[in-house]
Amino acid sequence: MDTPAEKMDRVIPKKKGIQKKHIGFIVLGIALIALIYMAFFADHTSTYKVDREKLIIEEVSSGQFNDYITVPGAVEPISIFFLDAQEGGRVEEILIEEGSMVKKGDIILRLSNPDLYLNILDSEAQLAEKENFLRNTQVTMEQERISIKRELINLKYDIERKDRTYQQNSILIEDDLCSKEEFIRSKEDLDMARSSQELFLERQKQDSIFRSLNVNSMINNLENMRKNLNLVRQRMENLNVRATVDGQLGLLVPEIGQSISRGANMGQINVLTSYKVTAQIDEHYID
Repeated sequence: MDTPAEKMDRVIPKKKGIQKKHIGFIVLGIALIALIYMAFFADHTSTYKVDREKLIIEEVSSGQFNDYITVPGAVEPISIFFLDAQEGGRVEEILIEEGSMVKKGDIILRLSNPDLYLNILDSEAQLAEKENFLRNTQVTMEQERISIKRELINLKYDIERKDRTYQQNSILIEDDLCSKEEFIRSKEDLDMARSSQELFLERQKQDSIFRSLNVNSMINNLENMRKNLNLVRQRMENLNVRATVDGQLGLLVPEIGQSISRGANMGQINVLTSYKVTAQIDEHYID
């Protein structure tokens, strides 16, 4: 029988094989090796299964790469023409309703403008007054021209008579058949008649220039007044709001009795010969 001292000194033999305390280190090592493999050697590409019939195989070539994105958009008419009031006024009549098809030149609505109508009446009255004044001036100038011409004719015959008298007295005075006073008077009368003729000729020349300038000025003024009147009448015509193009009256804002300011937008005409798609594209996709 072994003594207690011998039992304490007995050598315990080491267990062979993998012990429980080593299992944790082994598992940890295997996990570490697996992570390293997954990180550096495993294939991380994702896969997507498709039918063979849907695949298209092409030869790789160099060219422009087209990318496609899906964005929301809206179909709109190819062109839109806005209806702006060229003249202000009150809406009296709407002839074409919103949504109707229109032809270029069709009257869509009518406006009224009493002030513009009064301007036309005033312009017409002023034009008529100027035309009457021009006619009266032309008549007066023509009468003056005829009067000067008549006076020149009289002076011509007067000079001829006085020249004849002077020539006769020139002969008679040599034979003392005429007094010297009578001879001198005949000479003075002839000189006076000739001076009067020169004066009337100068007056005729100046009056002709004055008539030409005055009449031309009045004619130009009348022409300007007629142009202004035509412009005012054109403004009256602008009270008829017309379609500027063929298309659809897509929008009509005014109502009967509404006052419209000059330049105000009253609606729009959509040209339906073609269409376009409008969409908000992020600047990232814009080259």
